[in-house]
Amino acid sequence: MLPIDAFPKIDAHVHFNADRTNLLEMASKFNFSMLTINTEVPEFPSVDEQMELAQKHQGHAGVDLFYVCTVSTEGIFEKGWAERAIQKIKHKLSEGARGVKFWKNIGMSIQRPDGSFLMLDNPELEPVFAYLEEQQIPVLGHQGEPRNCWLPVEEMTVKSDRDYFSGHPEYHMYKHDEYPDYWDHIESRDKVLSRHPGLRFIGLHLASLEWNLDEVTERLETYPNLPVDLAERISHLYYHTAENRQKVIDFFDTFQDRIIYGTDIINDPSASPEAINRDLEKRWTTHWDFFASDRELESPQVEPSFRGLDLPRTILEKIYRTNAQDWYHLD
Repeated sequence: MLPIDAFPKIDAHVHFNADRTNLLEMASKFNFSMLTINTEVPEFPSVDEQMELAQKHQGHAGVDLFYVCTVSTEGIFEKGWAERAIQKIKHKLSEGARGVKFWKNIGMSIQRPDGSFLMLDNPELEPVFAYLEEQQIPVLGHQGEPRNCWLPVEEMTVKSDRDYFSGHPEYHMYKHDEYPDYWDHIESRDKVLSRHPGLRFIGLHLASLEWNLDEVTERLETYPNLPVDLAERISHLYYHTAENRQKVIDFFDTFQDRIIYGTDIINDPSASPEAINRDLEKRWTTHWDFFASDRELESPQVEPSFRGLDLPRTILEKIYRTNAQDWYHLD
């Protein structure tokens, strides 16, 4: 098996939310660069602060720290919102942003005065997608939640989902018919991709189709400008591998140019840097064992054991570096 530092890599899905350098020192140790994704999460620093942190710490310990901005949904139902949003995006790109993220608040929390939910394919967002397609600006999409969120706890496929949604019933969509259904989010995203075939749209979290590789395959075959990232969904790949390892290997072989590695690690300023570092090291090393070895592995996320995929170096380099460089235009 190749050592984890065999070649330069990119963790293309992190959240650099703390004014400290621990993530970059870890990245230097493990031969990683990073892409931090600015997001409108209420608990995060403001999106402007997130961008400033990325700019401030770029290059520390010799590590490239790229960043992606996000579309601001403030005032989205007001006249002229789309034009203002496009101007903000232009400014962020001129400052160095490598793409634009659309988060799950579109579809899961933003509501019109009549109570209906704003969905990704709604008219308010259409001018923004038209601009991003015309300019060939990478778009990142996180739609909805894992499908487990819409299942009873006992039917969920990975432990982290069972633990989270059993402990947070207010976010367990199985209990909340008043919110859009899982497929509403998927179909809304797919309508955007059909309307804008030239849009470079990175489907985060396995395009929110982590539960079924056939569904991911169908989208990748239908939309040639759609790659996917693996952030926080590798445990679902463990589940699929335990069921049919060869199918997972074939998936990576077929779509080796369309899969991007990322962890979704959050450098939470309220957590100790030592704890964050331990978490990140565990993710990087266990993920590497899964992709690069053929050892028999176990994970607390799934009950059966499974063998690593033992992917060839050519595919590993694409997943861990060159796909992120190509799809995000990273220098």
